[in-house]
Formats: sequence, C-alpha cells, structure tokens
Amino acid sequence: MRIGIIGKGRVGSALAVGWRAAGHEVQLGGRETSPNASEIANWADVVVLAVPFAALESIAQTIIAADKPVIDCTNPIAMGPDGMGLAIGHTTSGAEQLQAKLPGAHVVKTLNQVGAEVMADTTGFAHAPVQFLAGDNEAAKKVVASLLVDLGFEPLDAGGLSKARLLEPFALTWINQAIAQKHGRDWAFGAMPRTVK
Repeated sequence: MRIGIIGKGRVGSALAVGWRAAGHEVQLGGRETSPNASEIANWADVVVLAVPFAALESIAQTIIAADKPVIDCTNPIAMGPDGMGLAIGHTTSGAEQLQAKLPGAHVVKTLNQVGAEVMADTTGFAHAPVQFLAGDNEAAKKVVASLLVDLGFEPLDAGGLSKARLLEPFALTWINQAIAQKHGRDWAFGAMPRTVK
C-alpha cells in the first residue's frame, strides 16, 4: 500500500520506519518541502497527517484526499495556567474539524495516544500496545486497523468520529504520565481481557 505521510518530524519518521518494515511503500513530505503535501496526498492510498495541530488548517487548504482514509495523529493541545490541556473539546474535536475541512476524505483519528518511540518499535511488550481509532467510514477504519496491526498495535474501534472527543484527551493521559509523572516515553497502554475467573 502507498502511504503518504505529511510531516517529517519524530512521529512521521517513526511511522515511516514501521510501515516500511512491514513492506509498504512510504513517502514523507512537508508543507514546503518536496514532495509537498498536495503531491503526497495525490500519490498515496492512505494519507497520514503527522504535523502539529496548528498546521492542519493550512494543510487542509492544499490537499485533496477524495475517498481516501486520512489518519489524523494530531492533538489539539494548548498551554494554560495549569499546564497542558485541550484547546477544544466536549462539543467537537480536532478530527471532526478536520473532516469538515476535507469533506471528500475519510478521516480516522488514531496514532495520537503514544509517543514516537513506541510507534517506531512495538516489540518487547508483554501484550501488543493498544491503539484506539475513531471514524465514520467503516471501510476506511478497516484499512487503518490493518495498518495499525502492521505496526504491532492492537486496534480497538472507539466508534464514530465524534469519539475523537475521547481519544484526544486520552492522549493527555499518556503525556501526563510520560512527562509530568516521569515514567518516560517508552511505554504504552494495553488491553488485557480476563482469562481466568
């Protein structure tokens, strides 16, 4: 599968490593570098937005991703008097706002709940790390779930895209534990069904 990643930072580079190792064809581009965001989106079967949340507005104005899954890895985080918090929430989410800007695309919220270190390498865990996903198009979610498995994650469907209102603050839980509580960045959430009662 052709995966076009817009964003060459830690997250975009980490995802490229994982998906290339799984045999996918991956291109990375930026807003102003070559290939640019528009070229990446035109080429790809799946578009991945691995940029700061503040960059989504300008990127959405330059790409067309009709009938394609668009993975939104971003989180609408802002600094407040008590530290990091959500810039938006409750009645909308960053992913829903992105979908409104890309009405022909199929936005799927995922890969926002763990750090780049785990995205690049999911080995060494007792259980596959969980990655929730939310989106309104079932076919797009199936494609994205398969790509999550290729990275070594256990995908869990959270429901429609409005459930991104749950996933974006969930990312803050990981950030709080990793940074404020000093657990470091090399860990992830897992789902452990009870096997014995």
